[in-house]
Amino acid sequence: MLRLSEGLKVAKFAVVGLMNTGVDFAVFCALIYGFGLGSAWAQAIAYMAGVANSYLLNRYWTFKVKGKRSGAELTRFIAINALSFAAATAVLLGLEHGGAELAIAKIVSVAFSLAVNYIGYRLWVFHEAAPQGGRDA
Repeated sequence: MLRLSEGLKVAKFAVVGLMNTGVDFAVFCALIYGFGLGSAWAQAIAYMAGVANSYLLNRYWTFKVKGKRSGAELTRFIAINALSFAAATAVLLGLEHGGAELAIAKIVSVAFSLAVNYIGYRLWVFHEAAPQGGRDA
């Protein structure tokens, strides 16, 4: 069972994720349906648009990291997002190949990236946010 503080982190992550997903989805659809861009390129550009504000919002609001940003932290963030991007893109392209509507395939692919991101951010990227001394804030 999740502790209250962990549940709050999950809720905040969900809010940030909804914002990022909204940007990602809107840019993806605009590129596909408005500009006729191919799905792989649209996926790459849209995903990066969603990631652009994710780092700061999750670092300072969701996981409340107080220390200075480091190159190692940013490298871990990029690595998790690369893994998440690969998972989401594989799902998206697999569903597209199977005949799914691109907008629906995109929605399904988001679920995969969300799981990878939360676990990676919580356990590896923003792990400094874990409270010291046993009591959650």
